[in-house]
Amino acid sequence: MIKLIVGLGNPGKEYLTHRHNAGFWFVDLLANKLGSEFGSQSKFFGEAAESLVGTNKVRLLKPQTFMNCSGKSIQALAAYFGIKANEILIIHDELDLSPGKVKIKLGGGHGGHNGLRDAIKSLNTQNFYRLRIGIGHPGTKNEVVDFVLHPPTKKELELIERSIDEAIDVIALLVKGEIEEAMKSLHTN
Repeated sequence: MIKLIVGLGNPGKEYLTHRHNAGFWFVDLLANKLGSEFGSQSKFFGEAAESLVGTNKVRLLKPQTFMNCSGKSIQALAAYFGIKANEILIIHDELDLSPGKVKIKLGGGHGGHNGLRDAIKSLNTQNFYRLRIGIGHPGTKNEVVDFVLHPPTKKELELIERSIDEAIDVIALLVKGEIEEAMKSLHTN
């Protein structure tokens, strides 16, 4: 069962529309649909919310430590509430998926994503779930930083928003622990 849903991004208005903030976009929309509001939680180095999904309590988190230090926030909240790594779903932007694609997986490396790299280091494991929101790839490795720190095109944003809506539709399954069913539903769209 998923007990903690973390959206990765960078805090601050200047980053709000950047591709790297797709994780924040996701949890903001999810919180809105669940009728929850984020509040600043200094002991968790982020903004947190809690809600019921069906009859299951789920916590939402937006680390406010900047992407490269996201693990500090995730680890603090997980430790405080006794949430195991395999009960965590981290939502992040994914260069290796085109806009409009979204995939769920358990474990794996960081793929060069600094937010995941820090989460793996802070949690001392790769054994957590990831929801990867496709943002596309700029073409070459040396263009990646500039690419993720800029807004998507209008067409890309439409595709990303649609994929976020589709992924939010399977959150109830994930929270109930029906991971395979959620994957099947999401990956066949």
